[in-house]
Amino acid sequence: MGRTPILAAGGIVTRRDAPLVAIVRMRKRDHWVLPKGKLDAGETARDAAEREVMEETGHDVAVHEFVGTMAYEVRGRPKIVHFWRMEAEIEPAHDLMRDVRAVAWLPLEEAIAQLTRGHEQAFLAEIGPAVLAMADAMRFDRAAPDVIAAPPSVPAQDAGAVVDEVALAARPAPAAAPPLRPAFAAAPATTGAPSRASWLARLWRRFSRAG
Repeated sequence: MGRTPILAAGGIVTRRDAPLVAIVRMRKRDHWVLPKGKLDAGETARDAAEREVMEETGHDVAVHEFVGTMAYEVRGRPKIVHFWRMEAEIEPAHDLMRDVRAVAWLPLEEAIAQLTRGHEQAFLAEIGPAVLAMADAMRFDRAAPDVIAAPPSVPAQDAGAVVDEVALAARPAPAAAPPLRPAFAAAPATTGAPSRASWLARLWRRFSRAG
């Protein structure tokens, strides 16, 4: 009989003001990891993801799309982690939890290289580009000016709505975000074994009623 899996959740977190990704340095073993943690009793995976990210990064976050699942073994027991795309406020709002030594905000490639665990590096490399593209699109939408047309009989200059049409036309559009397909990534030892991944997916459905 298989052992009950460990259920956890976390976030691929970008900064509201810049294309940077959060990773955290744990006191135990001094590992750099993605922000995540175990579900509390009765907690949904989405709620656990938001709580854990806030505790481990110290930032309030907005939770967006579900982006994928990572599965691996911990001391012979399967661990399954759901991830959501999140956007953090610029300034921290909370102290870091005691288990966390530091949080780093890095460009994607640097964040991948800094992570200690190979399966987390592979997972972030797979979904990171799409997450950043969607975050960039959101920043572009927030930065775009609201243009209010003046009544036809009133010159735009008199209405105080002077628009530099040349500048607006020259402004580059944001890169189209690639389709964000939820990723299911197994640890390196299980790569190339669909039956293993399917088994872990069934375990998640069996033992979790969460998001």
